[in-house]
Amino acid sequence: MSQSKMQPNRQPPSLTPAHRAILAALLATLLLTLLGTPPARAAATAADPATATDSATTSDPASACALRGTTGWTDEGHNTDRTVFQRPKGTKKVGMIFVDFPDAPATETPATSSAQITPGADWLWNASYGKAWLDIRQHRRWVRMPHKSTDYGFERGLTHETHEAYIKDAVAAADRDVDFSGYDMVYVVATKSAPAISFTPTYVYEPGTAGVVADGRRIKWSVTFGQDMWHWGPKLVAHETAHTFGLPDLYGFDGADAHRHVGGWDVMGLIGGAGPQYFAWHSWKLGWTTDKQVRCRASAGSDTVRLTAVEYGGGTKMAVVRTGPTTAYVVESRRQVQADTGLCATGALVYKVDSSVQTGDGPIRVMDAEPAATPAKGCRPLDDAPYRAGESFTDAAAGVRIEVLSADGSGDTVRVTKS
Repeated sequence: MSQSKMQPNRQPPSLTPAHRAILAALLATLLLTLLGTPPARAAATAADPATATDSATTSDPASACALRGTTGWTDEGHNTDRTVFQRPKGTKKVGMIFVDFPDAPATETPATSSAQITPGADWLWNASYGKAWLDIRQHRRWVRMPHKSTDYGFERGLTHETHEAYIKDAVAAADRDVDFSGYDMVYVVATKSAPAISFTPTYVYEPGTAGVVADGRRIKWSVTFGQDMWHWGPKLVAHETAHTFGLPDLYGFDGADAHRHVGGWDVMGLIGGAGPQYFAWHSWKLGWTTDKQVRCRASAGSDTVRLTAVEYGGGTKMAVVRTGPTTAYVVESRRQVQADTGLCATGALVYKVDSSVQTGDGPIRVMDAEPAATPAKGCRPLDDAPYRAGESFTDAAAGVRIEVLSADGSGDTVRVTKS
């Protein structure tokens, strides 16, 4: 850091009351901006009726709407096994190594490849409201893998065992120059010259097995970047790393339209979708949203809730209506800001959560306010799913009704009813 020349000591000029008032206002605005508070609601008070619960009923504690996962792996339950999946808050130290192959020597620089990935740390930081940070340490030299790129099984359908063998070879090749003992997670980046390493899977260590050990540390979590990183870019980091936190895939593993369940909402679905900000349900599951930001309706009754858009960090993030042991409806607010500047539609987004549904089978399904509408150019089905003021969603069989009462630039006011 450069040092400026020493200046003579000078007394600061005295401030008039008017100047002090202006300075205080500027500082307040700066703090609100840094903390992600939506400007239209920054001055809201506790007496604002839009934030209050209907006087006829009292809402249930947030814990009454936390569903229990039953799949034993990545699902929408709140009981994530933190001995298997890493904790999604705080700083995660990530070692990044670069590999090429006897049949595919690298022609690009490691810096060129890492530029596709490292901005994902900032994206995740913002999307987690500053709760999760990836401290990525790059080891910028190509290390040669012992086998040809076509020998690692990516094109034949990767198994856990073959993926683990790939990581073991990469770590062994880099171990001479890299101390893995200080890393929580390892990113393995394959050269662009190796089309056989076609996609980017996440590795989670299976307890009770030998796994991968280097420098006295077991590598429990890894992402191995393949050719699709050149298509998806930095948001691929947020998708794959969130698997190590315990989030499931929201796109369908089979069927003609892989994105029929959630469309372009949430980066765990279509990575390049119009609304990649994590669902409020996911932010709650990961601890980025607190119980105080959740309005729960598990018993019969009605609540009027002022929802602040999920793209901002403050305010109430969602209203949940529990419908069964593993099911609930959620309503949250979406606005065209922050991670969601590419939204095709804004409003109150309604979706069903089922924590008994496995990853890839649609554990979250978005309810479409405009099922018969033709998506605008550049948009997909479900991208126009949010409900607008005056519209409502009803599931009569479940006894659920969600009404959008009003909306402004920073959120929606909704009434949720369980009969």
